[in-house]
Amino acid sequence: MSHILIVEDEALIRSSLKRLLERHNYTISEAGSVADASERYSLDEFDLIITDVRLPGEPGTTLIDKAKPTPVLIMTSFGSMKAAVEAMKQGAVDYISKPFDHDEMLLTIERILREKSLVAQNEALKQQVAKTYPTTGMIGSCQAMQDVFTRIRKVAPLTTTVLIRGESGTGKELVARALHDQSPRANGAMISVNCAAIPETLIESELFGHEKGSFTGAQAQRKGLVEAADGGTLFLDEIGELPLEAQARLLRLLQEKEVRRIGATQSRRVDVRLVAATHRDLKKLAGEGLFREDLYYRLNVVELLLPPLRERGDDVLELADKLLVRTCQRLGVGPLHFSEETRDAIRHYPWPGNVRELENAIERATILCESSEIHPEHLAIDIIKREPTPNRTSGPAPSANEPAAGLSLEDYFQHFVLEHQDHMSETELAQKLGISRKSLWERRQRLGIPRRKIPGETDSNPEIEGEAE
Repeated sequence: MSHILIVEDEALIRSSLKRLLERHNYTISEAGSVADASERYSLDEFDLIITDVRLPGEPGTTLIDKAKPTPVLIMTSFGSMKAAVEAMKQGAVDYISKPFDHDEMLLTIERILREKSLVAQNEALKQQVAKTYPTTGMIGSCQAMQDVFTRIRKVAPLTTTVLIRGESGTGKELVARALHDQSPRANGAMISVNCAAIPETLIESELFGHEKGSFTGAQAQRKGLVEAADGGTLFLDEIGELPLEAQARLLRLLQEKEVRRIGATQSRRVDVRLVAATHRDLKKLAGEGLFREDLYYRLNVVELLLPPLRERGDDVLELADKLLVRTCQRLGVGPLHFSEETRDAIRHYPWPGNVRELENAIERATILCESSEIHPEHLAIDIIKREPTPNRTSGPAPSANEPAAGLSLEDYFQHFVLEHQDHMSETELAQKLGISRKSLWERRQRLGIPRRKIPGETDSNPEIEGEAE
């Protein structure tokens, strides 16, 4: 039985409306003013509040904010239609003119309560879906991924800062999206920023905005991406690439919940939830003076560690099947399926580029396949055959052309590049590894792997050549 509060200073109208509604099985409470209603009742206990606009003391429209989320139906005389329209702008659920028709009043109340019930049912359904399927778009049955899903369920409803760690291509942005979608900020904006893709000279302006004339080229005032995410989520991918000066500004944002545009004299309050991601060891970078230690501890309130694809067991086959269906639909081909040999190859290949490399390989196979069955050669990956593990004391050493199953990712990368760089270009090497040319160049530098020199060519950074990711 719905509970309705009537706020009306004219006793005759109030008692008449009360009798009408009680005859139709509504529970009714009454008050003569906003102050009277606020003192006597907890306004959020009602299913609906019906109030006159003109009341002694505060106008009835003040109940719209005071009673949220309880809907407020406004009563107004015919000559006060302007006030009714203003009340609707302020958030009143509807208005009705006095003297009101009994049937019109009952139908209006029934509609409002029905809509309120539907909204409540939708919210309950969304919460149930969020609990059952917390990470729309993510697939994973292995224990490591189940642990990630559990953490997402716990952290998503909070405003806590989250740091997502994992190798390139493991799906860090999908985790950030799940955190946003399952949070109370889901109706707000989620702004994604790749810190590695913005030039260092522009990143502060992009993030925090600038005032007109604050620097050469600042011809107009501009709101930054932090302000654009106000009320929502700001996702900073590859945060380890953020310059130190921008890190200082970000630290202030986390500490004070304020942002100051470049060239501005005053700060602005913002309500932003920060989610950051990186494939680098921020603690190690902090120890080397390349990342602010205080910012690292501010970011690392809750850490989500995504496992690489090679450590996820049969998840790779489940992912491959889903990606194949999606790719066939997108390209308008198929349906296709993997041969048993191909499934075995997918299962045992180390996938150094993780899910991104798997997706690229499947798209390539979908394009090249000339029948309904995809074979290993269509994937264009090095097939690593699984042989019985030899006795380490007496068996032969692993073949140089066939990396052992226990190789680390860096060892595999070095082995692959040295083996194939004589007959493959840098672009082809990067595509096979499922990474960008820029990432290939950076890993060469880090591991000390010289690039094969072609006559007349220099060993330049692909970002300088204009071929950055």
